[in-house]
Amino acid sequence: MNGIALDSTTVMLLMPIAIIQIILAIVALIDLVRTEETYGPKWMWLLIILFISLFGPILYFTIGRRSY
Repeated sequence: MNGIALDSTTVMLLMPIAIIQIILAIVALIDLVRTEETYGPKWMWLLIILFISLFGPILYFTIGRRSY
């Protein structure tokens, strides 16, 4: 088998991180759609949320959202 073989322990350790990443991305995307104004264009935040893994949604919630 080529590549890296993941044993069950490794999968069990990575699964919570993957679930958190997916939930954060979904919540950030929903918030992005519902928010009228952001710091910067919405298309930029969409790309950041989708392509910068775990840190994209975190950046959006800390920097991108405008709080009133």
